[in-house]
Amino acid sequence: MPLFNAESVQQFVLILIRVSTILVMMPILGHKTVPIRIKAGLSLVITFLIFPFVRKVIPSVSPDLIPMILQMAGEIMVGIVIGFAVKVVFTGIQYAGELIGLQMGFSMANVLDPMNNINVSIISEMQYLMALLIFLSINGHHVFITVITDSYRVLTPFGFHMTGPLAQTLLALSQNIFIIAVKASAPVIAVMLFTNLGMALIARTVPQINILIVGFPLQICVGLIFLGLSMPIFLRVIETYFINLEEQMITLLKLMA
Repeated sequence: MPLFNAESVQQFVLILIRVSTILVMMPILGHKTVPIRIKAGLSLVITFLIFPFVRKVIPSVSPDLIPMILQMAGEIMVGIVIGFAVKVVFTGIQYAGELIGLQMGFSMANVLDPMNNINVSIISEMQYLMALLIFLSINGHHVFITVITDSYRVLTPFGFHMTGPLAQTLLALSQNIFIIAVKASAPVIAVMLFTNLGMALIARTVPQINILIVGFPLQICVGLIFLGLSMPIFLRVIETYFINLEEQMITLLKLMA
């Protein structure tokens, strides 16, 4: 390890800020259930590993307080923007589960999501946990480690700029929340629509049947069956977004520069 002087300590802190922000925005490791010691220790280890290679591209840190704070804020924004790309996918998955649960009648059956500390429907939590397993199975967590090192080749420290193309790209990524939700929930929602239509016709033609008593368990049964049958479509949609995740992050880094 090289000897640390005042300039090296400032460079190390700047690298640590970007690395820790990216890790905090990372799924699983960035959740509230993960102890802060693990996050801090992993951030320090990664910073120590990349510091000898990255310190050469770091410009001198401003000695003034306000410019230094602005430089650090730019490094934090880099991690937030990178983490936003993957947060969009998981938010879309949770929204898809909410739509399915609403159609099946599970909108009132909520459970506590310990990772985000919010109440979500049972279907939403199930799909969210499945998405986490897919994320790990395709080594999505390795993408974040790769992006940390690639970020210094694409975007040098203090090089963050909030440009117009970056804002448009972030807005387009926000639209993906609804696109992912519709794609992931479309098969079940379509089946539930036809089921409700069939029950409405039965209620009109055979008034003797208490459609409220028959319809609720029928909706749950049909919804769970087709939720299982549509699972390959769900997995394919989510895997496609996760595979393109690294490319999206590199694009965001180029736009920030």
